[in-house]
Amino acid sequence: MSNNNPAPEPHAAGTYSTDIPTAAATDPAGPAPARVGTVVWGLIVLALAALIIVAQLGFVTLNGTYVLIGLMIGAGAALVVGGVLSARKRDNEPTTGKS
Repeated sequence: MSNNNPAPEPHAAGTYSTDIPTAAATDPAGPAPARVGTVVWGLIVLALAALIIVAQLGFVTLNGTYVLIGLMIGAGAALVVGGVLSARKRDNEPTTGKS
């Protein structure tokens, strides 16, 4: 299939200009920090892997229900604490009085 539409002229009305700065060019802060949720899910996966390895080696017998309850409590606590710390860090900027 071929495209029979001609290419638009560079400065024709209705086309986009390439002179507009992008968000990356205007953001002097650098890369964004890791998100709390990503870190917590990574820790959950690592904890499950460690528990599976320990259980397979025979060092301890694990009850699946208790393991899941413990992981859910730990993940919930980590998400709440991480969210509160993130909100405190974000709220240190001065307000302008506008909503």
